[in-house]
Amino acid sequence: MDKTNGLSCWGTDVNDHSPTFSDNETHLEISESALPGARFQLQGARDPDSDMFSIQLYKLSQNDHFRLEVKDRGEDGKIPVLYLHKALDKEAARSHRLLLTAVDGGKPARSGTMGIIVNVLDVNDNMPVFVRDSYTAVLKENSPVGTTIIQVNATDLDDGLNGEVVYSFGNNVNHKLRKLFEVDANTGEIIVKGLIDFEAKDRYELDIKASDKGLVPLETEKSVVITIVDLNDNSPEIEVTSFSSAIPEDAKSGTTVALISVNDNDSGVNGKVICYIIPFKLDTNYKNYYSLLVDGPLDRESISNYNVTIVATDKGNPPLSSTSVVPIQVSDVNDNAPLFPEAMINVYVNENSPVGAVLKRVTATDSLFCWIAAGKRCLGSSLT
Repeated sequence: MDKTNGLSCWGTDVNDHSPTFSDNETHLEISESALPGARFQLQGARDPDSDMFSIQLYKLSQNDHFRLEVKDRGEDGKIPVLYLHKALDKEAARSHRLLLTAVDGGKPARSGTMGIIVNVLDVNDNMPVFVRDSYTAVLKENSPVGTTIIQVNATDLDDGLNGEVVYSFGNNVNHKLRKLFEVDANTGEIIVKGLIDFEAKDRYELDIKASDKGLVPLETEKSVVITIVDLNDNSPEIEVTSFSSAIPEDAKSGTTVALISVNDNDSGVNGKVICYIIPFKLDTNYKNYYSLLVDGPLDRESISNYNVTIVATDKGNPPLSSTSVVPIQVSDVNDNAPLFPEAMINVYVNENSPVGAVLKRVTATDSLFCWIAAGKRCLGSSLT
């Protein structure tokens, strides 16, 4: 009202201002661990028009996670509050873009808007996940130290250190396995560390752990099965378990001279062994057990000693073999009659020869076998 010159004037407000926000866009950081029901006060808009034309309501763009509440502070106006309706998940959406609209009371109404960017803060809520359901590998025995057997891989949907994965053995992997294998913490490669011997063990199962680097690390384990392939790396072993050092020269064919066992620590065809000898005969009556038999007539007077060489060869590729020498002595039997040099011997006697006179000296021989003290052998003896 203006009283100049005695006149009274009343001014009538018109809706000539739109609501405005001090910023065109605002950023909020909300942890994905925030629970539904959490509230976040927003910056309100300003409208210099009178109360009837000032801000009457706020509206929020349609979305799944947030709702809008408005607090009426009387003379201080209306305050918009962002209400968390549904839990956030950074792995599903790293940010949310909203639009806040302030509407005044004019007809037609005026409005102003402000963009809201909600950045979701990561929490370590995802454990590492292996990319494969199972891991199996085949490894040749005697593989060199440093050989990479297999590589495991796990991913973590979290960000930063919460999403960085390191690898190690599971808690149940014993010290014996840790002497044979190692795992690269950064790459997940399982590597040969010690001597791998099929004959010691043909299958290994290792628990590999994947952990993130969060303050409270999350971890998961996966089993890795390693099958060892046999190589033909063991020669057959020959053992003469019992034998007679001497056999009579008239021993019959089939007489057992020695019992022999053969062992090959390899498996499959690498561990299958065949044996042969010359000039005797081997007969097997049980797996890898043999009898050394006489396979023909023996004659002490012709051959008195044999060094029987037994050769055991496996069926590997390439084959491996071993040899063992069994000394056999042929003992003498009385199988030779004495022989006179002539079938008939004529003796002439002088008459009146005294009693006891030597009429003739005759000689007979016998092919007996003897050893003399000097260690030399004699093949025959004479009887006079």
